[in-house]
Amino acid sequence: MSAGPSVLVAWSGRHGRTAEIARCVADAVRAGSGDTARVDVRPATEVTDVAEYDGVVLGSAVYLGHWTPQARDLVRRCAIELWSRPVWLFSSGPVGDPPRPDPDLVDVDLELALSKAREHRVFPGRLDVARLGRVERLLTRLVRARSGDARDWPAVRAWGTAIGAELAGRDATA
Repeated sequence: MSAGPSVLVAWSGRHGRTAEIARCVADAVRAGSGDTARVDVRPATEVTDVAEYDGVVLGSAVYLGHWTPQARDLVRRCAIELWSRPVWLFSSGPVGDPPRPDPDLVDVDLELALSKAREHRVFPGRLDVARLGRVERLLTRLVRARSGDARDWPAVRAWGTAIGAELAGRDATA
């Protein structure tokens, strides 16, 4: 088996739901590469640089339409290194029907520009209002978000598989 690409899948979130999506993306990247990719999954706060990676996937939970400060900070700290490798971004968070917050209102324009990302995907999230703090519960009421798991695992896997195939120079449909 030949050595494949090295890939970082980093995430930021407060309640572990975005980490679950990041792990699913990582598994799919590995599978999409034909199991040749070395994939590291790490919290954004533990990433000091991305120099050792051939590709980067970065995801953040979305709170009131914005990425976490930790995810935004990673993009700012590593922007120049990100320019020289393929980058994909994902956001996790909209829940409910209709989704709240509206996926079209997720503000990642600066992160897209700074990272020169190839793509940004918004994946529905999971919300357990009972596990939130008082302020977070109040905010979920304001945006009329309800508890539930809206994550679309097949869509997450398909996206990760396509990234892995692209990085390994494989046909994702094969």
